[in-house]
Amino acid sequence: MMTVRAGQRNPCTLTPTQRHGHLSAMTDETDAILSLLPARLKEARREQGLSLDAVAKLSGVSRSMVSQIERGESSPTIATLWNLTKALQVDFAGLLEQQGSASIEVLRAVDVPQIEARGTGCTIRILSAPEDAGMHEVYELRFAEDGVLDSQAHRRGAREHLTVIEGAVDVVSGDSSERISAGDTARYAADVAHRISAVGAARAFLIVKNA
Repeated sequence: MMTVRAGQRNPCTLTPTQRHGHLSAMTDETDAILSLLPARLKEARREQGLSLDAVAKLSGVSRSMVSQIERGESSPTIATLWNLTKALQVDFAGLLEQQGSASIEVLRAVDVPQIEARGTGCTIRILSAPEDAGMHEVYELRFAEDGVLDSQAHRRGAREHLTVIEGAVDVVSGDSSERISAGDTARYAADVAHRISAVGAARAFLIVKNA
């Protein structure tokens, strides 16, 4: 359902000429927002003294794709934007707020970005917004039979909150280990090497703070 704010015309009640002008204005606004991305990404990279190769290594996005995005020759997908945001620690909240036409932001299930290249038999669905990268990240973990997610130490003070939805998992953080089952939550240090191993198949929600 589309919400029409006070002082804003409902496009359904406009004449064809008026409606065309309304849609053109919306398109112009979207184009203006997208036009800010290349410059903002390039600025963030240069502020941190990073080369294109360094950004590619940190984000997992190819060097050529990073270059194309910075030149405005390619528009990033949600997953690509999330990876670049995390690597560059860029806050896109200001850009997102300019859209401001809807009071509820919805990301449909088919559009949720996924990471499958980390761990073994583990699919990671990214549920948090790009601007939360490095601060308060939320993931859904889906483990195949005996899947494993190995992680290196995050920055100092990082912690993870893991809640099992289905099945059971073994959690290792440094020298400590625990088995938790559906309904259980484990909170542990993530500034040391840590691992989540499924006992059979499992599904869990993971919150990473200060990643």
